[in-house]
Amino acid sequence: MKLIAILAPFLLAIAAAAEPPIHAVPAFGEHFKQAGAIGTFVLVDSKSGEIKAWNPERAAKHFVPASTFKIANSLIGLETGAVKSADEVLPYGGKPQPFKDWERDLPLREAIKVSSVPVYQELARRIGAERMAKGVASLDYGNGTTGEVVDRFWLDGPLEISALEQVRFIGRLLSNDLPLKRDTMQTVREIVPTERFSKVVIHHKTGWCTSTTPQIGWIVGWVEKDGVNHPFALNIDMADIKDAGKRMIILKACLKSEGMP
Repeated sequence: MKLIAILAPFLLAIAAAAEPPIHAVPAFGEHFKQAGAIGTFVLVDSKSGEIKAWNPERAAKHFVPASTFKIANSLIGLETGAVKSADEVLPYGGKPQPFKDWERDLPLREAIKVSSVPVYQELARRIGAERMAKGVASLDYGNGTTGEVVDRFWLDGPLEISALEQVRFIGRLLSNDLPLKRDTMQTVREIVPTERFSKVVIHHKTGWCTSTTPQIGWIVGWVEKDGVNHPFALNIDMADIKDAGKRMIILKACLKSEGMP
């Protein structure tokens, strides 16, 4: 144990050195400027391993993940058996919701597409605080802090994650490198919403954190081009829901400038 403690700082330094360097792309910043948004974008070129980014300092900063956590929530729920499959219907609770699409009992396959908060809160309660904390830790997700409120920690905190950590998490999901059953990872990859953009397919999950000032808008996932998947993560400051559309606009502009499509 003493030897491990002595070597720990050196092992961490080696791990940090092994991380590929981040290449700043000024062209990405122009797309943020045109949209009138402040934020960051990270794209991993899976062929070269290069990490390309706008605003690398912000890319390393932690923010509440909001509904982007639905990817991890789905993984933990399926892995623990809290939900039997992506097609098992979960109740929304019967209370009025801010969006009509949320006022329905839904399976995960549909709930993730409409980003149903009440259905995923039900899933979190079924997982339970102890299994959720262990699940988040096993995924090495962000700061790993789930706090005491099992159905709010990804909406209000204390869970936080950076854009760089998001792309690492997505990269591990794509390469079956998470400590989960392959079937679990495959199922979640299949249910993540998609949008065709010319010759590429964008697999993405949005998020909107309203509990902080400024509010934070996310879009996280991977872009599929010629059979290769490239993880990405984008976040911006948001004043209100009117800014929500900027996420996809900026994402597509950045992808286009990188030849995707």
